[in-house]
This record gives sequence, structure tokens and C-alpha cells, in this order.
Amino acid sequence: MKVLISGGAGYIGSTIGSACLDSGITPVILDNLVTGRREFTEGRLFYEGDISDGAVVDQIFADHPEISAVVHCAALIVVPDSVADPVGYYRANVSKSLEFTSHLIRNNCRRMIFSSSASIYGPGEDFSVTEESSIAPESPYARTKAVCEDMFADIAATQPFNILSLRYFNPIGADPEMRTGLQLRHPSHALGKLIQAHEEGSEFKITGTRYTTRDGSGIRDYIHVWDLAAAHVAAIQRFDEILDDGTAGSGVINLGTGTGTTVLELVEAFNSVVEVPVKAAEAPPRPGDVVGAYTRSDRAARQLGWAPRYSIVDGIRHSVQWAEIRDSRLSQ
Repeated sequence: MKVLISGGAGYIGSTIGSACLDSGITPVILDNLVTGRREFTEGRLFYEGDISDGAVVDQIFADHPEISAVVHCAALIVVPDSVADPVGYYRANVSKSLEFTSHLIRNNCRRMIFSSSASIYGPGEDFSVTEESSIAPESPYARTKAVCEDMFADIAATQPFNILSLRYFNPIGADPEMRTGLQLRHPSHALGKLIQAHEEGSEFKITGTRYTTRDGSGIRDYIHVWDLAAAHVAAIQRFDEILDDGTAGSGVINLGTGTGTTVLELVEAFNSVVEVPVKAAEAPPRPGDVVGAYTRSDRAARQLGWAPRYSIVDGIRHSVQWAEIRDSRLSQ
């Protein structure tokens, strides 16, 4: 079996590629390398190009007509950047996804797994959500994901094209075999900033401490990226079964651990892993920051036969290990 992974040279896409290989599925990578890394494509079938470039997509299917599904990971994902540049985010995440879908349909592709985001939810009073919770995205980035889901559902309702949207919560960690990890030296999310503070011996800024959570800091559902990748493999293997289960055309599944962790609790877990603890200080929220949410759904277990295996401490440990070797694995 072959699967096309758009954005397959990025953090999540490359990890999904590794999980596919380990499961006997051959990944075919399409990435324009704007944020992806060429190093993450080594030894894999790789096409450098944009998802909106129909000629490249046509060539991929001409070379690999046995591709049975697409995992669409290609997107810009930094919330504050989306606030500063909504035009760029809507163009990259929505307009190009529409062009990509048209190219897939033209090539008789029938199955897409879409990398969506739990940031599209408006959290309930206890900050937990299910797939039926209200959609209320609070940043341009999140809105691009919500728009894409609606767009794909409209397409799937009239075309021979089925879409399964996997709504990610907050990926952390790295491939446990250290084949891939976060490509950025200093990522903008909380764990990335914690690792940077640890490396520099500086304070970690808790951006937002007046939310109505149990300790005032934001809350997230941190899922290990390898668990996330394993869920994609399950989705590939069970795709037709899932979308025949009363949701033909399109469907959604949350991917999280079911446990909410506040930023203060993340700091505590981080300090249990490292030898020198990081000190934390309060700071105002960044543009586009939200209180957060975690999943309380069992749909992933029911439909994918999947459950997370790794703990938040495992995710932190693997993230720290990757940060220590990142520069030796990547050229810059």
C-alpha cells in the first residue's frame, strides 16, 4: 500500500511517514520545504513541490497509481503568526487545500485524512470537548482549519471523495527512535519555550495566568506525536470501515489523551525530567492565545481501535532528547 503525505517533511508528517514505514505502508512525500526539512525525506519517495501545483500532483499519481489515500498535513500552524498575517494563512491553508483537493479528485483519489485541530472548539465549562461540541475558533489559524473542514464536507457530499478529519490536540515529543522531531530550534509552543529556557538558564514565561482553570494558567491535552502517528496508521487501515459507520462522505475524530494539563502542571512535569529545574514567571497572553481544551470522547478508541500509549513525561523526555541531538541531525 502507498499513501501520499502532503507536508510529509514536517514534524507531524514525517513522523506519520515513519509510522507508515514501520507498518508496511509506503509513504510518498509531497512538500515545498517552506517549513519542512529535506533531511526528513531521506530514504523516502519525495517530490519537492507545492500542493497547489497540479502538474506535480499529476506526476505523483502517474508515477504511483497505486496510492490509495492521502494524509493532508501541509499547513502553516503558528497562532501568533496567523494573527499577524491572516492573508498568508488563508492562502496557504484554505486556498491551496482547495486546489490540492481538485487535483486529487482529477486523479481519482477517493480518500483523504485531514490534519485538523482541536483549536476550532469553543470549550465547555470544564474545558473538555467532544466531536459534537460547538465550533468557535478564536484565531485565524484555527478558522482556516474550521473553514477547510466545512469545505471538505461540502465536496464530499457531492463528489466520490471521502474525508476523515482528525482533530489534533497538542502534539509533543519526537519519534522514540529519534528519526524525526520538531524541525525548529526554538518552537513557539509552551514545551518548546520550556526547553529553550532550560538551555539558556532563563525564566519560562507563563503567558496567561488569569484563566478560569484550576490554577489560572491555560490548559491543554498533550498527546505524544508517535501516538498521533499511530492513530493515522489506524485511520488509513480502517478508512472505509469508519466512513461506512453512518458517516459516509466525511467524518471527524478527536485525537487526544482525555487528560487536561495546565501550563503550571506542564512546568512541574518538565522539572521532574530535567536535572536543573526551570523557574517560571507570569506574563500576559500572546496574540491569539486561548484557554485551551481537552477531549472527553471515546470515538478514537471505538472507530480506530486506538489509545495513547505514552505519558506527558514520556513526551517531555523525548522532546528534550531530540533538542539535544537536533543540530547534529539537521544542517541548520
